[in-house]
Amino acid sequence: GSGGFRKRKHDNFPHGQRREEKENVNPSSALMMSFKSFQLELDTRHDKYERLVKLSRDITIESKRTIFLLHRFTSAPNGEEILNESEIKLDAVRRKIKQVAQELIGEDMYQFHRAISPGLQEYVEAVSFQYFIKTRSLISVEEINKQLIFTAEDREETTNTTSNSHDKQPHTWSLKVTPVDYLLGVADLTGELMRLCISSVGNGDIDTPFELSQFLRQIYDGFTFIGNTGPYEVSKKLYTLKQSLAKVENACYTLKVRGSEIPKHMLADVFSTKTELIDQEEGLS
Repeated sequence: GSGGFRKRKHDNFPHGQRREEKENVNPSSALMMSFKSFQLELDTRHDKYERLVKLSRDITIESKRTIFLLHRFTSAPNGEEILNESEIKLDAVRRKIKQVAQELIGEDMYQFHRAISPGLQEYVEAVSFQYFIKTRSLISVEEINKQLIFTAEDREETTNTTSNSHDKQPHTWSLKVTPVDYLLGVADLTGELMRLCISSVGNGDIDTPFELSQFLRQIYDGFTFIGNTGPYEVSKKLYTLKQSLAKVENACYTLKVRGSEIPKHMLADVFSTKTELIDQEEGLS
């Protein structure tokens, strides 16, 4: 009738006949063997993707710890010890990146880029933050990639020749940070520089905020040249970059106008309340 269910075509076959057809499939046929090879390839690729996600998570955690350590540079009595300890931590991060490079041997990196991109962005942020503290300038993507060229150690070579003699791997591994990851890491750096400005004001350092203001203005001008022509993630970070620049510039304005009348131990409190007012105004608008 008009209100009944339509009968599907395969319902005309009895269930027993379909079960017999499944049992009669030859598992050693060429078609089944090709599908098994596809299954093995997909499982291998998914396992590698999960390993890269875990490595990227470890890189992110260690890079954040390095950034937290570098924020103690302004208040530490001996800043060289902080820089040396941060270099040790970054070497440990680069060893993790070396494992990522080994996983990507013979693979297209862009197929696994989503798995490793968060870790690389955090590493760029940590390296550029350390580089700014040392040189008061911005590290280039070429200098970052030079640090990500790895060579096999002697112990690794002997173990590989004894245990995996049939698996010949190259003695050099490299991993290149993409321009997008570099830009996103530099955009996140501006937030750390804003926090560095707060801590330097709290320690009575009046010159660093003005230096940071000029540096952040140069970075912001560079990002505005990209504008909407760049990737979506880069244009999305432009708003937070502008916020960090506004907070530092307002701090410099407060220091210039009222710095002589406010005691040094109260400058950080004035600056923090000023940034909270800016956040509230932006939230209301």
